[in-house]
Parts: sequence; structure tokens; C-alpha cells
Amino acid sequence: MAVTGDIRAGIIDVHAHWLPRELLALPPGNPLGGMNDRDGELFLGDIRLTFPTAAMTDIETIVADTVKAGVGTRVISAPPFAFPVHAPAEADDYIASYNEQLAQAVATTDGTLVGLGLVRLDDVDAARRELTRLAKTEGVAGVAVPPLVQGRSYGDGVMREVLAVAAELGLAVLVHPMQLPRPEWEHHYLVNLIGNPVETTTAVASVLLDGVMEELPNLRICFVHGGGCSPSLIGRWGHGWRSRDDVRQGSSRPPAESFTQLYFDTITHDPEVLRLLRFHASPDRILCGSDYPFEMAQPDPVGFLLDNGIDAAALETNGRVFLGMTPTAEPTART
Repeated sequence: MAVTGDIRAGIIDVHAHWLPRELLALPPGNPLGGMNDRDGELFLGDIRLTFPTAAMTDIETIVADTVKAGVGTRVISAPPFAFPVHAPAEADDYIASYNEQLAQAVATTDGTLVGLGLVRLDDVDAARRELTRLAKTEGVAGVAVPPLVQGRSYGDGVMREVLAVAAELGLAVLVHPMQLPRPEWEHHYLVNLIGNPVETTTAVASVLLDGVMEELPNLRICFVHGGGCSPSLIGRWGHGWRSRDDVRQGSSRPPAESFTQLYFDTITHDPEVLRLLRFHASPDRILCGSDYPFEMAQPDPVGFLLDNGIDAAALETNGRVFLGMTPTAEPTART
């Protein structure tokens, strides 16, 4: 892990997005038509994304918005459209360019921004090469990855091996949904409102029920949007684990026990859901998230947490540990 310098004091927002203008075309094979700027607004194909292009692409704008939000440090990663999953064997140049520009960008921010890079999930040797480079790159703490790739998650195969490499190298992993389309979610933005939480929930179940955390106890992996539906399903999964051989064949302990090893951000949009997450998750694995700059972002990520009784110093400490940094002796509540 290569965040060896200090970062700004204050709560750490682990879930925000950045993509340089040079890479708005998105990786090879992407079916969405690329991203483009139209008079200062960002579009995905012909879909207006409802925020200024600068909020996604301009580091000075992101830094200013970070300070305005009362956040000490913001962790930036690619938007999910930029994950190299459609033609990964052709995406090495895109991945390398993103990771290089990410390192250059965060280096200019005096500890206000930390980066999470991109990596292939189809080839463990290619992934190891890129992860090894990231582990030596100052200002980059790990990678952001999708929950699912072509119907597979992290229970076995290359995707599980990539997690093992990340754990070996001390890199953080942020799991972010891709908004995968399904015909029943065509209207009312259900592809996001339902699809995103379901994708994340599937990945959480895969990690728990296939014993990933038993094999990789040092893995620092965070599931965004409050873990999707998983806090409300952990009891059901536990009942299934106790009742059915096929549910528990991949793990030696009940899912609720491994659940406490996972990190979660706090984008729940509901204090009661946040309370449920806190009931099941370990208090030292709760992380501030915003989803900046998307319209589904938590508009006041710091205020939402402080108003609901989460300690600012604990949030800063948790964020530093997730990033692989030594916690400060006296974390600062807010800057």
C-alpha cells in the first residue's frame, strides 16, 4: 500500500468518482457509447448525467467540493461505466493510463484526495502485475471493482484470486455496482434503485458463503451503498446456513460472523437502514461515503452521520485503517 504521506485531518469519504477527460471514451468493448461533454454537462451516450463535467474530471473542482462538504479526505475511483469488463484483454492500455493519471492527479492535492485504481478481473497474472504497480504508487490505496462480471462474483475463480493478491499486497478493495440492465428494471430508474443494491448484495453473499474472509482475514474490502440489501438478509442467510448443507458447504462459520469483517460505506438514505447496518456490522468497519458527484449521492455525507450519532473520530480512524494507514493519535472531527 502506498499512501505513505499524510492526508488531511477529518472524516474520510471512501466513495467518490473521477475520470480524466482523455478517458471519457471508456474502455474497449463498452456498450454505453462513451461519455462526452456537452456545454459543460456530462453525458453517458445520450443520457444526461445531471452534474457538471468538471465535477467528474477536474481535480481542482473535486478538491473544492471536498472541502465544501466538510470532508477531510476524499477517495476517488473510476465511475462504474469505466470498469474494464467488456473486453478486458484489450483494456491494458486504458487501465495503465487511468492508473498513471490517477497517481498524477492525487499528487497535486496535498493529501485531500487518495486514489483507487483499475484492474482486470479476467486474468490473475495481468491483475497481479497491475496491482503490484499500484502497491508501489504513492497516493493510491487500492482498487475499485464491480460486484459481478458476466454472472460471476468473488466466490471462486480469477475474481477470488484477485482478492487474494490484493490482500497479499495490502491493497484496499472497494466494490461498486455497475447498474446492469434487466428488462423488469427498464422504467423508473429501477436499474439503479433496485439493481445497484441487488448487485452488491450478491457479491456480499458470495464473499460470506464461499468463505473468502476465512481464507483472507486481512483483506480490506468495502461494499458501498450500505452493503445493499445484505443487512436485512443476514438473518435469512444464517438460517439457510444452519438448515441446508448446500448453503454452508463453502464456509465453516455462520455468515453473520464473517459479516463483521467486511467494511461498508454509509450511503443508505435512511437513518433506520443505517441503524440496521450498524447493528450487524462491526463499528470499526463503518466508513463514510458520498457517491460524489452523482445525483444519487448522499448530499451531506458528514452531517448525515453526525446527526445519527456516529462519532467523527471513529470515522476518521476507520477510514485510515481501510486505506492501510496508521490511525492518528487524535483524529480531527471535521475540517
